[in-house]
Order: sequence, then C-alpha cells, then structure tokens
Amino acid sequence: MICIPITAERTGAAIEMMERAMPLADIVEFRIDRMRNPEMERLLGAARTPVIVTNRRREEGGGFSGTEEDRVAFLVEAARLGADYVDIETETAPALKEELRRVCARNKTKRIASWHDFSGTPPAAFLKMKLAACMEDGPDIVKIVTRAGDATDGLRILELIPYARQRGQAVIAFCMGETGRISRIMAPLLGSAISYAPLEPEEASAPGQLTARRMREIFRVLRDSVPVAAEYPFETHLSGGGLAKEGRVIAREFE
Repeated sequence: MICIPITAERTGAAIEMMERAMPLADIVEFRIDRMRNPEMERLLGAARTPVIVTNRRREEGGGFSGTEEDRVAFLVEAARLGADYVDIETETAPALKEELRRVCARNKTKRIASWHDFSGTPPAAFLKMKLAACMEDGPDIVKIVTRAGDATDGLRILELIPYARQRGQAVIAFCMGETGRISRIMAPLLGSAISYAPLEPEEASAPGQLTARRMREIFRVLRDSVPVAAEYPFETHLSGGGLAKEGRVIAREFE
C-alpha cells in the first residue's frame, strides 16, 4: 500500500496536493506538524481516499512546536472527525496515549504506534525491544524506522518484518537515507504494511523516499522480471540469499 505524504504548509494547498496524489495513492498522510494552523475538519472533509493523520514530535524528526498536550489534541480531533489512522509515537506520555486510544476506539480509528531513530540503526536486540514496547500500546500497526549507515542496517531492519508478523503484529519497517532506499523497496515484499512515497521529490517527508511513480514502476519490474516474487513468500528467503538476489535485479533495472 503506497502512502503519499501531504506536506503543504496551508490547508488549501494540502487539499490541492491530495487531489494531485489521488491517482497514485492508496492512502495519504496529512503531516500536520508541517502545516500552519491546520483546519482538521476541512482537511478530513475533503478526503476521498483513506487518511493517516500524523503530528510528528521534534524528537523524532517532526516540526510541531507546541506542547505535547496540544500535539496529541490534534490527533484526538482527527479521530473524532473520522480519520482512518492516527500515528502516535510510542514515547508519548502514557496518559496522552490512553486518551487517544479511548477516542480511537469510539470512532473506529486505527492507531499506528511509531518509533524513529534519525541517528542510525541500533542492534537487532534493541530493535526487537522497541517492537515489543510499541506492541504494548495495542496498536493496529507498529512502525519502526531508522537511518541506514550501510547496507547491513537495511537487512537488520527488514528482519523485524517477519519477526513481527510471526507474532501477529502488522508492521511498517524500513530505513531512511540514501543507503536505506533498497529497504524501502524490499519492505513491502516482506509484508510491511505501508510504503511512504511522495508525489514529487521535493515533497518528500523523510530522507531517501522514492516518488510514488518510481515505486510503482519498480514493483511492476519486480512482477514482470522476478518470478520468485510471485511464487512464494519473501519471508522464506530473507536469510537464504533471495533478498540479495532481488536487490541485484532492482539495481540493474534502475542504474
């Protein structure tokens, strides 16, 4: 599922950006931490595709400058207005997360519990600990994103996907940065729930994002050129050389 982030500063521009994204988006993400005085009712009222509402805190790469109470209040309002998903950082204060959980339950809004590390990719044991911490919040989806320093960081984050799915947890996991781009491509093939891809390069919400058109083109090439992709689950060859094989095919196609 490709999610196009909506990063415009003004409500009207965000709605126009969403309209442009419609042909390529399975879902859109309103990054309201990038907006000035977002009009939540107007934004959600204009949506004609499923919506994630995110108000990212500064500690995890966001732009919201108010208090934590004010930040989460936007997510609470989004849930009351019928947003399909809200993204809440697992490091948020427990009382604020609980308030949001109750409102989401009443309005059937799904929760994404997220954790981001812009400094690097921790060891596998630490990543599994963070996954467990996110799962304790009882979300519909866990999102764990780190920055890749080298190719092995991408492999380490991708290992979280089958690990989480074996425990019955829907997950989003990939690496940011130029080195992390291959993980963005491979993650959905392993079962990562959502891929984030801007409509245009200058509209990216995080480093290393490929455009939505590029992502769909890559997936088309995979379907047409890599028979293994259609024959059996990618989880089965994460450690058996298959992941590297598909990565080499993609690299040749898009050099």
